[in-house]
Amino acid sequence: MEMILFILYPLALIAPRLVLPALGLHAALIAQTAVRYGRIPLIGLNDTLGFLAFAIGLIYGIAEWNRKRDLATVLTIPMILLLLAGSHLSPPVVGPLPPLLKTAWFELHVILSFIAYALFAVGAVFGIHSQYGDEPFAEINQYRSILLGYILFSCATIFGGIWAYYAWGTYWLWTPKELWTTIVWLYYGLYLHARLVHGWRGPKVTWMGTFGIVIVMFTYVGVGLLMKSSHEF
Repeated sequence: MEMILFILYPLALIAPRLVLPALGLHAALIAQTAVRYGRIPLIGLNDTLGFLAFAIGLIYGIAEWNRKRDLATVLTIPMILLLLAGSHLSPPVVGPLPPLLKTAWFELHVILSFIAYALFAVGAVFGIHSQYGDEPFAEINQYRSILLGYILFSCATIFGGIWAYYAWGTYWLWTPKELWTTIVWLYYGLYLHARLVHGWRGPKVTWMGTFGIVIVMFTYVGVGLLMKSSHEF
């Protein structure tokens, strides 16, 4: 059934609203996995890449609902397909949650983190659109996406600290994942500071918002693959 998503998502290249069938099937597959294993499917690259693709598709569908196909569509749909391909090629993690992860704090931490990642990704798309597209509101849409993503990411970080306390007796472990997560938080905080306090507008701030997704993806994928961390589940 997952392979059908590779047919349904490209329909959005015809019209953004045609992303709905893909999102419906994708949501059903996530729910099916959750019922099968009795947990949210957010452990390992197979789960998380698929969930990130779904979250990006959902945000794209909301943002582009009343619009025609544009550069944002041309950039977002291939991104979703690339994430789905990575999910399909990664081995799934089967079975219930390990005892260490059986807490609502973990679930809130992970869900909000990946929704924030999706918002940062869509913000990057809007940043490119503002430079090369014909959308006058792309820059403000980037700002709105990043601002909401930053708020959710901040909440996810707090919930992650609470989970760490219950799991290991400390709010902070100084692992590479936590350090790079802090870099992500500080980077987008700098973007918001430049825009809100210093009043930056135009290419220098939109490119700043766009480059952030590189740091996000390294934090998400690169750190887990290259460095030992407490987030290896």
